[in-house]
Amino acid sequence: MKWERKKSDTFEDRRGMSGGGKAVLGGGLIGIVILLLNVFGGETGQTIGNVLEQTQGAQTQTEQTQTRELTAAEKELGDFTEAVFVYNNETWAKIFAENNIGTYQKPGMVLFTDSVETGCGGATAASGPFYCPADQKVYMDLAFFEELRTRFGAKGGDFAIAYVIAHEVGHHVQTLLGTSQKVRQAQQGKTQAQANKYSVALELQADFYAGLWAHYNKNLLEAGDIEEALSAAHAVGDDAIQSKMQGHVNQETFTHGSSEQRMKWFMKGYETGDIKNHDTFKEIL
Repeated sequence: MKWERKKSDTFEDRRGMSGGGKAVLGGGLIGIVILLLNVFGGETGQTIGNVLEQTQGAQTQTEQTQTRELTAAEKELGDFTEAVFVYNNETWAKIFAENNIGTYQKPGMVLFTDSVETGCGGATAASGPFYCPADQKVYMDLAFFEELRTRFGAKGGDFAIAYVIAHEVGHHVQTLLGTSQKVRQAQQGKTQAQANKYSVALELQADFYAGLWAHYNKNLLEAGDIEEALSAAHAVGDDAIQSKMQGHVNQETFTHGSSEQRMKWFMKGYETGDIKNHDTFKEIL
C-alpha cells in the first residue's frame, strides 16, 4: 500500500508500556486463537465484558509502569497504522458529506502491548482488535497480525492491517449511524441463535464498510493489496476458525460470518463504492 506519514490528534501509541498482565487462557497470544471464535471485531461493550468474564480468573493485571524503546520497525509500523487511521477518517468525512448523513466524528485509536484499560473495561491482546463504543476508540495489539498469519494462514502484508483498521472504523460508523444500538435492542429477547444472526449482519456490514473505504482509496493500492485483505477476511471467517480449532462447523454459533460471506461483502463495498448497498441485514435475517 502506498502511504505517507500522517498525524492524528486522536491516535495514541502505548506500545512499550507494560505491566506484565499477559497470562490469558494459557498465556499471551495463544488466547487469540480461542477468543477469535467470538471476538475479532467484538466491538460492543457487552461482548468485551463477556470476554473479560471468561478470562478474569486467568488474568493478572498491574498498572503499566514498565517502558521500553520501540524498535525502528515497530515505529514504522505505528506510523503506517496511524496513516491508515487518518485515511479512514478523511474518507468517512467525505462519505458522510456526500450522502448528507450528518457530520462525521472521528474515533480514537490506541495501540497497546499485552493489556489495556478501555471505556469498556480492561482487555488483553487475547481480545484481538476491537472497537469500544463507550469511549469510541479502536484498540489494537499489532502482534495479532503475526498470529493471524502463522496460525490461520492469512497472507499477511500491510493491507491486511489496513483491512482490519477499516473494519473497526466501520463499527464506529455503525455507532454514529445508530445501527449498533438498533442491533442490541433487536437482540433482546431473542434466542442465542437468533441474536447471533444480528451479530453476523453487523460484522458483515463492517466488512462492507472496509471495502467501501478501499474503493475510495484506490490511488493508494498496490498489486496484491486486495488479495491480502481477502486472505485476512477468509482467515477470520467463523467457519475457517471453527474448522481449525474444533474440527467441525456450527453455523448457529456464527457471530461474524463465514469466510465466503466476509470476502463477498468486502468486495461488494470495494466494487460498488456506494454506501446505499450496505444492507447486510436483509440477506442474513
